[in-house]
Amino acid sequence: MAGYQEGESPSPGENSGDESQGDEAIKILEKMKLNQRLAAKELISTEARYVHNLQLCASDIRSQLHELPEEDLDVIFSNINDVIKVNSRFLKGLEEAESEEEQLSLLGNLFLEFQEEMESAYKVYCASYDQALALVESYKKVPKLQKAIQDVITALVPQAGASGLTFLLVMPVQRVTRYPLLLQKILENTPPDDQAYENLQRATRAMQEVNSNINEYKRRKEIATKYNKLEHLTVRERLARINTHSISKKTLRLSQLFKQEAGIVTRTEDREFDDLEEKFHWVALCVNELKSNVASYLENLEKQRLERLVYHPLSHLSKALLGPQNLIKKRLDKLLDFERIEEKLAEAGSMTYEEEATRHTYQALNSLLVSELPRFNQVATQWLSQILHTLMALQRDLAQQVLQRAEGEMAQLPHSHVSESDFRKLVEDTLGKTSAQLHSFRQNFEKVLPVPITQPLQPAAERQVQTLVSKYGPSKLYQVTSNISGSGNLALTLQRGQIVALLQDRDTRGNTNRWLVDTGGYRGYVPAGKLEPYQVVSHEEPSMQTGSGDGFRFPPAEASRAPAHAAMPVFQVVAAYPFAARSSHEVSLQAGQPVTVLERQDKKGNPEWSLVEVNGQRGYVPSNFLVPVPSPAPWGWSLPPCDSPPSHM
Repeated sequence: MAGYQEGESPSPGENSGDESQGDEAIKILEKMKLNQRLAAKELISTEARYVHNLQLCASDIRSQLHELPEEDLDVIFSNINDVIKVNSRFLKGLEEAESEEEQLSLLGNLFLEFQEEMESAYKVYCASYDQALALVESYKKVPKLQKAIQDVITALVPQAGASGLTFLLVMPVQRVTRYPLLLQKILENTPPDDQAYENLQRATRAMQEVNSNINEYKRRKEIATKYNKLEHLTVRERLARINTHSISKKTLRLSQLFKQEAGIVTRTEDREFDDLEEKFHWVALCVNELKSNVASYLENLEKQRLERLVYHPLSHLSKALLGPQNLIKKRLDKLLDFERIEEKLAEAGSMTYEEEATRHTYQALNSLLVSELPRFNQVATQWLSQILHTLMALQRDLAQQVLQRAEGEMAQLPHSHVSESDFRKLVEDTLGKTSAQLHSFRQNFEKVLPVPITQPLQPAAERQVQTLVSKYGPSKLYQVTSNISGSGNLALTLQRGQIVALLQDRDTRGNTNRWLVDTGGYRGYVPAGKLEPYQVVSHEEPSMQTGSGDGFRFPPAEASRAPAHAAMPVFQVVAAYPFAARSSHEVSLQAGQPVTVLERQDKKGNPEWSLVEVNGQRGYVPSNFLVPVPSPAPWGWSLPPCDSPPSHM
């Protein structure tokens, strides 16, 4: 087609065509502008109604639900106040615009500005929404309670209808999912060359990301809730849960663990989580130890303030630790599954749908712990710190009371008339004399005390010690000084007095406070502070010589009939080792405790057992637990008579 020449006017038909196309473009643009304004107006108007209903829900409705416990109301309304604060400020920003054009350009900026705050508030609300809904559904089973709730809702929010509380509680969930749709509608009616287009596009992507993060957070919370349940199952119920699938999972995990211990495969390193777990275990250890000590303290003092201000909060904190402990243990199981699947994926390049779900479960659980555990550790540490401060304040009050009472009692003692300098000299002289007597007694006791003092073992334990000695040598043997309750990874539970062999004086992270030991049947980690070197005692025929390691000889009966001028030393029998009675025929001993020997053998004539009397109780104890020692001379100090001058003391 030939075009017209320069200077030549276009034909009337061509002019009319261009004008019609221009008119059509103008109409399309005007329609887009109209739709844009309507979509923006819809977002702002619905936002205003939404915030109004939220405020009504959080204030008037909650305050009139008198039939519901406060704990239930906290679950139902969750963090709705946080949602109201964020959206009220967001709405105020929208309403500050003076014109529709300014409002449109401001819209994208506001969504970008409030992105993090909205995500933080809504993800908590959405994660707890299912629990709130389940609680509301449970009320429907109680007609009287359901009627009272429905009457309140009908009076304040008639449009809720039969849905009742459900109508109000679902509003935040629906609103946050609607933001991307409303923004997308505005964006579709905004020309690309419009100055607000780029911000609206970024705001749309931002709110889509917010919804995606909320869904992921909710999924993690559901996984945590699933594995966080504390189940107290009977043996029958545990056996009923055993099936081919569970056995297969346990076997694969155990195999993966053995391969890691043997060095066949590498262990997944996660320094961030390991540090968080270690801090959590230290907090848990402090809480449990303090709770045990305070419980013992209460038994002796029966202080109501201590129980109310310290023990009860400590018990609540201890219960709060159980959930994270379960998740940390479950993470280890899922980590073994994850590592096995990663190995298979590297070799075969594919995995099943179930393996992919398992892989995602570990990743979600690990991400949840890494994000939530720091805050939990911080809150738990602050809580524990506050409890300790309260305990110290109560201790100061108790010390002041004891001091006041002691001062009153001291005023009634006979030395109250003695000057401070004279009384100090009296105490120093008496302590010096007493120290000399104790030193002499210790020297005499050490001459007859068996060395080393080692807790004798039962025959079965002796065989186990012999096995450990033959395998590792006597220098590697240690004895447990107090009961150990294992709660961590590969941690052992041991009884006081048990013998173990040291394999390594640190754990895999280089922590020297946890040692790897062998009990003769199991290997695992124990606190280093609860172990002390064990010295093997050779099994020889018990010598009845005084001062031998395995027995004693009583002074001959003739000694008691010796003349007074013979100055024979006076002996008494004491316990060389602590002994715990195992039946009513035996009696317990403490090391160094004086005893009275009634018979030097049992009823069958066995000299390995002696009948003794301790603190008014009679019973049998091992003969080689007893040693005779010289009795110390009576010691003590007495005050001068009241009529004596203090200087002559």
